[in-house]
Amino acid sequence: MIQIGENAWQIPVMPRQALNCFLLGDVLVDAGMFFSRGRILAALQGKAVGAHALTHAHVDHQGATAAIARALNLPVWCHGIERNAVETGDVTGSFANPRALTARLQQRFLAGDGHPVARALAEGDSVGGFEVIETPGHTAGHISFWRASDGLLVAGDAALGMHLLTTRPGMHLPYAHVSWDMDHVRASIRKLAALGPRRVAFGHGPAVPGEVFTGFAAGLA
Repeated sequence: MIQIGENAWQIPVMPRQALNCFLLGDVLVDAGMFFSRGRILAALQGKAVGAHALTHAHVDHQGATAAIARALNLPVWCHGIERNAVETGDVTGSFANPRALTARLQQRFLAGDGHPVARALAEGDSVGGFEVIETPGHTAGHISFWRASDGLLVAGDAALGMHLLTTRPGMHLPYAHVSWDMDHVRASIRKLAALGPRRVAFGHGPAVPGEVFTGFAAGLA
C-alpha cells in the first residue's frame, strides 16, 4: 500500500498504479476488477475495516465488491443513483450508450456480482473522515472524497491520472465512450479544483500535487 495521507492509503491492484482502490480510515473505497479480491484482501490484513464504499459502479471499481463484502462482512455504500447497478451487478446503465459493444462485453466478461447496498451516500456525508463530494459525469452517481484538514482529495474517475493505453502518468479526462456526460465531467473537475486540494489521488494513475490538478482544471475547454 502507498500512504497518501494520515490514515489514508492507496492500494494499487494493477502494475504502475493503473488501477487503485483506497483505505480511508476504516473504509475500503472501490474494489478493482473481479480478480482483484486476493490482492485487496492481502493488503488489508492487519487493518481495521468497517465498511466498503464505491466511487461508482463500473467494472474496474465494483468488480470484487461482493466478494470482499462477503469475506469481511462489510456493509456496502454508494451514491443512490448507483444503487441499482451495485445491487444487480448490471453496470451498463452508466455508459453513454448501454447497448454499445464495449458496455456489453464488459458486462458479460468483467462485471462483479451484485450486492445489497446498506447506505446511500450524498453530498456532505462523512466516510472514513472524508466528506462526500458529488461529482457526476463519468457516471451519474460518481462521488469523490475530500478532507479539508490536509487538502487530500480522492477523485476516483472524476479525472484520470494516467493514459490508460500507455500507462504514462499525466492528467486526462475520463474517456467519453465509457462516460455518462462529458459536460458534467468538466464541471465536476472544476468543482473539485475549487476546493484547493493539496494532493489528489485517482482510480487510475499515481497521486499528484494539488497544483497539477488545478492547472489541468484551469486548462479545460
